[in-house]
Parts: sequence; structure tokens; C-alpha cells
Amino acid sequence: MTSSLVDKIKNLFCNKDLDNDINLNKNSEDENKYIYFYGGNKFEGNAKMKNLLGGKGAGLAEMSRIGLPVPAGFTITTEVCKYYNENGNKYPEGLKTQVESAINEMETILGKKFNDQKHPLLVAVRSGARVSMPGMMDTILNLGLNDSTVEGLAENTKNRRFAYDAYRRFIQMYGSIVMHIPMKKFDQILRDQKEIAGVKEDPQLNSEHLKEIIEKYKKLIKKEKLEEFPQDTWIQLWNSITAVFGSWNNERAITYRKINDIPHNWGTAVNIVSMVFGNMGETSATRVAFTRNPATGEKIFFGEYLVNAQGEDVVAGIRTPHPISLSERLKQNSSCISMEESMPKIYGELNKIRILLEDHFKDMQDIEFTIESGKLYILQQRTGKRSAKAAVKIAYDMYNEKIVSKEDALLMINASSINQLLHPSVDPKAPKEIVANGLPGSPGAASGKIVLSAEEAIKVAENGEEVLLVREETSPDDIHGMHVAQGILTSRGGMTSHAAVVCRGMGRPCICGASELLIDQEKRILKIGSKVLKAGDIITIDGDKGEILLGRVKTIEPDIIGEFGIIMQWADEIRRLKVRANAETPVDAKQGKKFGCEGIGLARTEHMFFGPKRIIAVRKMIIAETHEEEKSY
Repeated sequence: MTSSLVDKIKNLFCNKDLDNDINLNKNSEDENKYIYFYGGNKFEGNAKMKNLLGGKGAGLAEMSRIGLPVPAGFTITTEVCKYYNENGNKYPEGLKTQVESAINEMETILGKKFNDQKHPLLVAVRSGARVSMPGMMDTILNLGLNDSTVEGLAENTKNRRFAYDAYRRFIQMYGSIVMHIPMKKFDQILRDQKEIAGVKEDPQLNSEHLKEIIEKYKKLIKKEKLEEFPQDTWIQLWNSITAVFGSWNNERAITYRKINDIPHNWGTAVNIVSMVFGNMGETSATRVAFTRNPATGEKIFFGEYLVNAQGEDVVAGIRTPHPISLSERLKQNSSCISMEESMPKIYGELNKIRILLEDHFKDMQDIEFTIESGKLYILQQRTGKRSAKAAVKIAYDMYNEKIVSKEDALLMINASSINQLLHPSVDPKAPKEIVANGLPGSPGAASGKIVLSAEEAIKVAENGEEVLLVREETSPDDIHGMHVAQGILTSRGGMTSHAAVVCRGMGRPCICGASELLIDQEKRILKIGSKVLKAGDIITIDGDKGEILLGRVKTIEPDIIGEFGIIMQWADEIRRLKVRANAETPVDAKQGKKFGCEGIGLARTEHMFFGPKRIIAVRKMIIAETHEEEKSY
């Protein structure tokens, strides 16, 4: 057994104990150290400190250590979250001083000042648990803007439209996340203003339109909370830190942890990161890329980007993203210009970073990036979520590329996800009627009744019926409905949208960005051209091809062949346990043998009576009134 395998097994068992984990990462002289800084040639953490700094904080520190372009910032440790939760929502003594010192250090490096009217420092406040929980906790961007600093930002950037767009976004996030005003109320103001201005997309709003939106947002806050939107940037900061720590215990985060067996006492870190802006015009962009295709495992640079965008614009499916590479654009038959074509220099830099990160971390990486006025920044790296099919291919390929050992390749595959590969797929010979196409967000096939909300999915599934959740786009609040659905279909969003990323992690088939699909929630119907489908109708989705099919389509059972078969042979070579089948019938035994079992380990006699011809006789025997009648059956 290799040393790396032993280390991983040790970590697997250690991860159940938060205190032991943290002590392994923290020196005794750092007992009261709650802040770890990175940026300006300084890095206090590293990749091994994930339990203390969270995945995001450890990744930022490590990328800073190896010289990648990371915005300056600092991480408040998971210890603080634990202390906060266990001590009546209070912070440990000394935290305030350490945060202020870290902000001062950022000011020195960046030449900006927090709450300064001429050169304002703006920050993002982001969550970061030790394991990836995409979209389950909260993030606040553009913090540090108020009625005065927004003017300084406009003057420094020579871009009033950008400055007021950043302020608009900040008030909307702060109002929703910190002050708990429903996001839909802010969205309605934005929609109304676009209608008044006669535009369809957010970037078409000018600075005057945005100033009007800001004033309406502030009036909404005053009406809902009977208080003004805070102009003091330190109040903004501490309220936002508290809100992000608090999001560890929001309903969707708790649900996600239950689904994925993540301990509730781990807590989250909070990352305070200097803002870089993807919404500064046509030479700015943002979003997500994977070092390999997370749906298929193919070794290609895979991802999407949006020009002049920020925040959740891509993940939430608010705007349609563009493919990052030319090959992916051609594969999708997309008319959207790729980054490789529109920003070839930046694409080249990002591609080099892709190779470096994968080689450094020895696994497929999920990279979040922003381009600000032609300069590239890496905001996050993490081990990328992938389908079971992709996991097998990536492990197989990385072993053959001599990046990982055979033992480590096996450990890259989540054992529970193997079950996904034993599920049916659409029979290529089956008759089918394709009613629409979308992007193949997560592979596999699923049939079920159309439901239009997470709550409806829960109700229908509780009756034992299979459902397909159909939405314009999913959000973290839909996680409970996504969990019970057989598959997910969205009319908006791309391959890195919330629906696609979460479905790949959950092993659910998903089609996203099916733009032909018009969802009418009031009438409870789907329109696809002239065809109308109702909630409750049965459809099938083919997540491998992105096809939406009418009715229930025949599926076929998988075979353990190709790379999957080889991976299972590797497991047989290394394992010491014998595997036997749970089988009571010849059919079960045959299936167990097909999957490589070495015998029958459990045979329950009562299950032998479950055949359709046998069960009636058994029931008659049970209710027989005489011994002779019993024997007759």
C-alpha cells in the first residue's frame, strides 16, 4: 500500500473529529490565530490546511504560494464558526483586532483604503467549507460601497455605469442575505426598470437607470426593515461576516449535508477577498472552467464564460454563457463566440494555469476566474465534481498519464457513485419522439411526471411516483426537490449552472439550457413550439445527448466493459475482501455473477416466495384454516 494511500485513509477517519483535524494543521504558537493572510508575496496557509481554512481558503493560500494571480485577502478559520455557534453567536476575543489588521495589510498592498471616498477598497465576503457545497451558503460581493465611495469608484475607473452597477448588486445581495428581504422583491424592481428603459439585458441599463434602481432598493429596505441601508462600511463588513457564518445553518445547507453525509459540526470558514471585476466592459469577463469535461471525463479544457458579468450571472443561469474553447463551441453547434476566439491571449494564460493546477493537485480541477480589463485572476480552485462515468475515465486516464498511482486512481472514484454506472440508459433502438434539445448537463436517462417546483416534487414523490423537476433554472433552495427527482430539466443555464453542477455530484441526469422550452407556472404547462405539455405528463430526458423525449422511453442495462471494466479489475487486484452477492433467485445469482461476485453471501428464504406465481400460493397457505388446506398449496 502506497504512503499516499495510507495518508488518504488516515484523513478519511480523522475527518470525523473537527478538533483533532484542526490541531493537526495548527501550531501551538498559533492557538489564538483566527486570520490567515495571502497576497503580495505573503501566504500563511497551504493546501493541507483545508480543515482549518476551508477548501476555498486553503486553495487560495496554495495558489498564492505557487505564484498564481490570486487577489489579496484573508481567511477567518472554521474554528471561529464553531466558537460562534457554541457561544451564543459571539466571536472569540481578539478576532476584531486581527480582522482590522488584515484589512490594513490589504490596503497597503493594493494602495486603496476601506471606506475611502477617493480610492475605496472593495471586498467579497465568501463562505468556504472544508468540502465543496456548491451554492448552499452565501456570498456578498462589492462590499465597501456607499453613497460616497461609489463616486470614488466611478472616478477611478472612468466608468460610472460600472460603479453604479456594482453598487446596485451590493445592495441587492446585502438586502437579501443580511437583511433577509426576499430576493424576488429586488428582482421585480430590476425587471420594472428594464421595462421602463425598454431593454432586455442588465448590461443595457445606463448609469442613470442604475441610480434609479439604487434609490428604489434603499426605499424597499426602509419599508421592509424600518431602517436605512448602512453607509458605514465596517458595519457592512461585520454584518456580512455574521450572515455568511450563519448560512452554514440555513435550510438548504443542512439538507445538502444530510444528503451527502457531511458532519454538521464542521462549520465554514469566511474569506475576505479584494474585489476584481468581470463587469467593467467588453475586455472583462468571468466564470468557471474545468480541466477536463466533468460529464464525460474527456481530456479537454471545458467551461463557460460571460463578457461584462459578475457574481451569479452564469451559475444561476440569468444569462446564457459562451463556451470557453473553440472545440466545445463546435461540438455544441453554438453560435456564441468562444473565449479562445475572442480573447486568445487570456485563453492561453488560463490554459497554462489549467495544466499547472491539475499537475499540482493530481486531480481534475474546477477553476473560478475573473478577467478585469484584460488581466486574469484565479478566484478559486477545487477538486471538480463529476459524473460517475467521468470519474472512471479521469482515474483511468490519469493513471496512464503517470499523474497518479493505481491505488490513488481508485481512491479518486467515490465508491457510492459506481451505482450510477449500473443504472439504465436510453435504448438506442427504442422508438422515440424528440420534442426539444438542451445541453447534456449530467449523463444518464430518467423518466417521470413533470413537476414545476421543488415542493411539488416532494409531494408527488411521497406518493411513490417518479418525477422530473422542470424549472427555468434551479437555485440552492431547490435542493430538497432535486434530491427526490429522477432528473432535472431547465430552460436556462449552461454546463456550469447550478443544476448541472449539483446533478453531477448527486448522480442525477440533467438537461440544461433547453431554450425552446417555455414554462408557464400559472397555467402549469410547458410550451415547445406548437406542442403543449402539462404538469403530470410523463417525459424522458437523455442526459448523455441532451434530448427531451415524449413519454416513457425504453432503457437498457449497462455492461461492465471498457474503462469501467478495467477499473474494476484494478480493484480486484488490490482488494483483500471477497465480494459475494445477496441473491435468492436464479436471476439474482446470474446478475451477481455478471458483476463479478464470487458466490452468494446472503439468501433470504422469504424472498424466494416473491415470484408472481408463488406469492399467491404462499398467501393462501398463510390464511388456510386447516392443516390439510395448508398442504394443498
